[in-house]
Amino acid sequence: MDQVQGIADEYKVAISNRQILGMMLPISFAILVPQLNFITNNIFLGHLNEEALATAGITGVYYLIFAVIGNGLNNGLQVLIARRSGEGRIEDIARLFSQSIRISIACAAIGILATYFIAPAILKHSIHSPAIRDQAVAFLRIRIWGLPVLYVYQMRNALLVGTNQSRFLIYGAIAEASVNVLLDYGLIFGHFGLPKMGFNGAAISSICAESSGLFVIFAVISAKGISKKLQLFRHFEFDARNTSLIIKQSSPLVFQFAISIVTWEFFYILIEHHGQQALAISNTMRNIFGIFGSFIWAFAATTSTMVSNVIGQGKKDKVLELINRIVKLSFGLTVIYAILLNLIPRVFLEIYGQDNDFVTQAVPVVRVISIAMLMMSFATIWLNAVTGTGNSSVNLAIEIFTIVFYIIYVYLVLEYYHLSIIYGWMSEWLYWLCTFFPAYFYIKSGWWQKKVI
Repeated sequence: MDQVQGIADEYKVAISNRQILGMMLPISFAILVPQLNFITNNIFLGHLNEEALATAGITGVYYLIFAVIGNGLNNGLQVLIARRSGEGRIEDIARLFSQSIRISIACAAIGILATYFIAPAILKHSIHSPAIRDQAVAFLRIRIWGLPVLYVYQMRNALLVGTNQSRFLIYGAIAEASVNVLLDYGLIFGHFGLPKMGFNGAAISSICAESSGLFVIFAVISAKGISKKLQLFRHFEFDARNTSLIIKQSSPLVFQFAISIVTWEFFYILIEHHGQQALAISNTMRNIFGIFGSFIWAFAATTSTMVSNVIGQGKKDKVLELINRIVKLSFGLTVIYAILLNLIPRVFLEIYGQDNDFVTQAVPVVRVISIAMLMMSFATIWLNAVTGTGNSSVNLAIEIFTIVFYIIYVYLVLEYYHLSIIYGWMSEWLYWLCTFFPAYFYIKSGWWQKKVI
């Protein structure tokens, strides 16, 4: 009994800057690595030609649609595990984890089928350039086979973050990054005795990288005794109650993320109508947003987990204090790298190997997204605080509210008035402001305090 209580206490969080940063930093590293992998792909592809870099924008966002479905499952599971950790109900953690694996594999199968039989028709009617369209379809039919691995990897991450053991994420992230860089260089350009596959080589290297990261993280948590401590592999039989709970908690988040990224794909399709350079510039913006935004998303993941854990401990009165601490840390860090980004934007843009005109056209867009990241640094904290309360249906409602304004704006600016992509990227300002206000007022209202999960 004492041993069980000791494990339960180990999984509870404290409200302090040290605890916040201790959880956030490993999460940021785990989020940053996939972004670096994506950027590495794009740097190598940029040295192939501008068409490859432009196509990577379409394929990257498409795959991200399915990746964030797994992220929705991840977030829902993470909140549930964090709540059980705060409550000291350790025996329920393994049951939740095993059912999440079953659900994620089923979702991956649907994603693979959709990519083979539905995506080509959608891309045919939405992308003007036949060369970009054909290249995107061929790439995605390879890349999508990494989806089952990615989903299981995300469920494993949810387990570690939800039980306050995010430090172990680093091992898988290092393995993933190392394999991706080596295979990208080898398979895209034909080095190390590997076949020269060009654009499709990036797809294979990404799958191999994700697989290596998953293998390493499984090995680490087994060696650390976490699997044995939580008895992870004793509950893989179907569990209707926990399966239902995960779906109920995660499905609004899945729809929230999917709607958001589908809208972003819509944004990229409208950008493609402005020409190949506009699409290539926007793809680099996604890269820059991704690498710097990783730290903000890590604070966001920390928020949902810690809020849920604190509520599980019965300390609802401490939730606002916790949120305010995280907001200050997130905004402060974002100010630093927003200044850096504005001081030396050309340094970040020139690594893609494009000409001076490309860099000149891209610099004003960098200024726009740096402001967007400042807004994101506090808006996403309040939104993820809503996630942590267990009211994921409220997250979905906020997303729908925001997306309506976002879609109207980007359509009018990019398609109807055909304005510069500088104004198109200002849509991020609208998005984060529309996200912040309802999330802030919901948490301040205290309506979430009656929610039980």
